[in-house]
Amino acid sequence: MGTMPLQLTRDLLHFNTINPPGMEKDCARFLGKMLEIAGFDVKYHEFAESRTSVIATIGGRHEKPPICFTGHIDIVPLGMAAWSKDPFTGETDGDRLYGRGSTDMKSGIAAFVVAAIKLAPLLKNSPGITLVLTASEEIGCEGAKYLAEEKLLDRAGAIVVAEPTANYPYIGHKGLLWVEIETKGKTAHGSMPEQGENAILKMNKVIDKLEHFDWRHQCGVDCHHVMGKPTMNIATIHGGLNTNSVPDSAKLTIDVRTVPGIDHVHLCHSIQTLIGDIGSVRKIVDTPPLYSEPDEWIESVYAVATPFIDGKPTPKTIMFSTDGADLKRAYMETAGSPVPTVIIGPGQPEMAHQTDEWCSVDRIDQSVEIFEQIMRDWNGI
Repeated sequence: MGTMPLQLTRDLLHFNTINPPGMEKDCARFLGKMLEIAGFDVKYHEFAESRTSVIATIGGRHEKPPICFTGHIDIVPLGMAAWSKDPFTGETDGDRLYGRGSTDMKSGIAAFVVAAIKLAPLLKNSPGITLVLTASEEIGCEGAKYLAEEKLLDRAGAIVVAEPTANYPYIGHKGLLWVEIETKGKTAHGSMPEQGENAILKMNKVIDKLEHFDWRHQCGVDCHHVMGKPTMNIATIHGGLNTNSVPDSAKLTIDVRTVPGIDHVHLCHSIQTLIGDIGSVRKIVDTPPLYSEPDEWIESVYAVATPFIDGKPTPKTIMFSTDGADLKRAYMETAGSPVPTVIIGPGQPEMAHQTDEWCSVDRIDQSVEIFEQIMRDWNGI
């Protein structure tokens, strides 16, 4: 395989796709052109100016649906701390490839693109593969949601999400729900607080109620046999304009991580019912939980990954959320049946979003082998 996946990862690192603003277009077109040359049918979809996602397909002339490989092109900001390596040139030091997106997740994209291009000549008359390269995953999976809502995804029988897992195959993740709660008051001079209505004191009551949120009572589910318990984190709070006025507005955001069986619409209603008319609830980000009970295909992925990790995989879910949840939901609508989904990629999960982010060069090569074998097994080639 040589340095091809390493070089492609480096090429992708050169594109500054920090989100916001994202501007994934040039990187998307670069990948699309490579795939087109290899024989893929390539389509570009923009949910906003220069916010480009790519769907590349090959094969598909078969009763059995294709297998989907997916990854996001955007990356998170560099952070306030200084980097010791250039975040966009792809410097290496021993087995480490440095750069923003090296782990999360341009190495994963490079690995499955390299595998797909290698197998392209054999895939023409097979069930085939679909590559979905998304814009704006880092801010609420906007690209994937757009593809799903606009019915731009055809069909897939299984999904591989190449997010950073150090090549360990995970079978899901918790749902992600970000909620904003606002309390309103009435302003007055700080020397005459009785003339006003204090929005921050109202928010204090909201926080007290949220601290006593009962998952079993409110949602009917308080644990999952693999994922464990749902969580709720009060994340930000803003209120008041100046010290000598009674605050007439306060806003709070909460980060909720849910497990299968918890409906997000119902959860928002439950929060609103809990706080009553003290404040108003608004949904900001909504990504459902992702979970696939191990089946024959997932067991085959476990078998492929086993030589590259420490022993045979056991059913586990990963902490972060992915595009896989929205893509799976869209593909299930088409298929009318479950679409097993695995999260597996070369990146180091603990390095995602970190200063001096890096990925193991060996793991990138290994993931090309893993992805190639998964593609071969699915298509019988």
